Amino acid sequence: MGKIHELDSVLANQIAAGEVIERPASIVKELVENSLDANSKRIDIIVEEAGLKSIRVIDDGQGIEAEDVALAFERHATSKITNKNDLFKVTTMGFRGEALPSIASVAAVLLQTATGGEAGYKIHIRGGQILDQGPSSARPGTDVLVSDLFFNTPARLKYLKSPHTELARIIDIVNRLALANPGVAFSLTHDGKEAFRSAGNGNLKQVVAAIYGVEVGRKMIEVHGEDPNFTVTGLVSLPELTRAGRQYMTIMINHRYVRNYQLTKTLVAGYRSKLMVGRYPLAVININLDPILVDVNVHPAKREVRLSMEPQLATLLQEAVSQAIDKQNLIPDVGERAGELLAREQVHQVPKSEVPRVSERAEDVPPLWQTGPTSGEPVIVSHRAELASPAVQAFDQRYQSEEGAPPFGDQLVPIKAAPEEKVKQGSLDIDDRGNEKEERFPDLTYLGQLHGTYLLAQASDGLYIIDQHAAQERINYEYYREEIGKVTSDQQSFLTPLVLNYTLTDALAIKHHQDILTGCGILLEPFGQNSFILSSHPTWFIEGQEEATAREMIDWVLKSGQLSVKDFRAKAAIMMSCKRAIKANHRLEDQQAKALLARLPQCENPFNCPHGRPVTIHFSTTDLEKLFKRIQESHQPFADDFDDHED
Repeated sequence: MGKIHELDSVLANQIAAGEVIERPASIVKELVENSLDANSKRIDIIVEEAGLKSIRVIDDGQGIEAEDVALAFERHATSKITNKNDLFKVTTMGFRGEALPSIASVAAVLLQTATGGEAGYKIHIRGGQILDQGPSSARPGTDVLVSDLFFNTPARLKYLKSPHTELARIIDIVNRLALANPGVAFSLTHDGKEAFRSAGNGNLKQVVAAIYGVEVGRKMIEVHGEDPNFTVTGLVSLPELTRAGRQYMTIMINHRYVRNYQLTKTLVAGYRSKLMVGRYPLAVININLDPILVDVNVHPAKREVRLSMEPQLATLLQEAVSQAIDKQNLIPDVGERAGELLAREQVHQVPKSEVPRVSERAEDVPPLWQTGPTSGEPVIVSHRAELASPAVQAFDQRYQSEEGAPPFGDQLVPIKAAPEEKVKQGSLDIDDRGNEKEERFPDLTYLGQLHGTYLLAQASDGLYIIDQHAAQERINYEYYREEIGKVTSDQQSFLTPLVLNYTLTDALAIKHHQDILTGCGILLEPFGQNSFILSSHPTWFIEGQEEATAREMIDWVLKSGQLSVKDFRAKAAIMMSCKRAIKANHRLEDQQAKALLARLPQCENPFNCPHGRPVTIHFSTTDLEKLFKRIQESHQPFADDFDDHED
């Protein structure tokens, strides 16, 4: 008897479901895409228990004719392609005919539908078996209820994540579909509470505002590029508005959300040097092209596509983003925060004569380092500390790499002049008996600055070159690492509590990791569905940078996901130390450089920045003498030969 046999239809559909239906979000995606193909103008998604209990999608589309309802649940049954040529010009979201039979094979499905002018029809299927079907009083459109997901494949359930994670994936899918179809009104309801709604009036900025918040919507600019084969349209954020991950960039091909690393990379490249390292923009880009130039049939869930002429498209996308950014005035507008600026000035009671004008150039501002009144040692002061933090924060975000840097004082952690004996202890190793051992870090004498990037210093054993950015990054890191670990009840209240708005997905993640933030002194209070109030901050936050520091710490939690409090403190310290450090091509006054060199030996590890790069390199006196040929190899062998010749 032969061993080969044909799989029955139910088992075949369950196997297909393993590729198409991975989790509740997959069902939402497939059903909503069917609704879009039916030319729906309104789509309502209702889920219970993150979709694990039930998922319901209601649309006002064309509906399904009664004689086609049962056939729609047969595998590879579709109305969207008829021959192989249609595969090369697919214009619909779905076309394989796998979604409905795959869903019905692992869940219970109740579908009610009606076309205009005809009576409705319903069908009830569970595990691939039809339980009931017949006429129904359904309104025009289609209503699909999916329940008991994976009831007959319990092994699949153990691979699902927590309800929080599954809900976040559903929200992300709905957000992407709404961004791809701004002319369709979407609504998402979870456990009786509305989580998202879009107007469906075709205004993409309004959809962005509904997902990311009104402030984000205001900072999105239009992008347009066109050539004979492609048309690129959409929105990108100003360089001052960034996130820690790439997941906020949505790219669509003919209004289909796809994942394409090359296009994402190209989009970021369009900003050139205007983005900070490790930061990514928000973007919604749609690329219209002839369907023959894209193959959407390379992935069961249609998440990935194959593009023809991809290099040409990448060039167009990069140029479109660059042109859109170059047309903008990138000086941040702080008009809406003017009241807060004034309030802070009044609270600190800063004399008007002491506040520098906004139009002052950096070289016109008084030196940022002054001599202490009693110790005579340099201490750091910031003449812009009284200016409100939002203005400074937004300004600082324009500096993306070591090519440029904001005024020196605004990036420094509070450094107080240390007693002489403390500096000495920091520069020497002390043995168990209290005696000084060999010098751990040299006693440096400042000579000058090279190219606004490197500090030159000498010691008894030669020349030292110090990377000013790496040096201050190390100083900042050890400060933040210590201060973040000091979680006490000492909190400084804001004059006006900060309201922090996030997307619903991010808000759920923040709530999920709130214990980590609380452990570091970030005490957030829920304020509505996806907003939080921050009424106070740890006292170690630098004045003028409180909001930026809190947002950076929250952003790191969103980027990193699962972290222990200990790991989070270390990673947050590294992140903030780099952002607060002076950059290359920044000229320092002699007093500034000397104070930086005086602080460096006090570090626990003065030799490397937190990323492992060297802070200092050394040319010994012997090395210099060899370079200048002051020390040469012995010529004795040649002299001996010469003497022998003369003899």
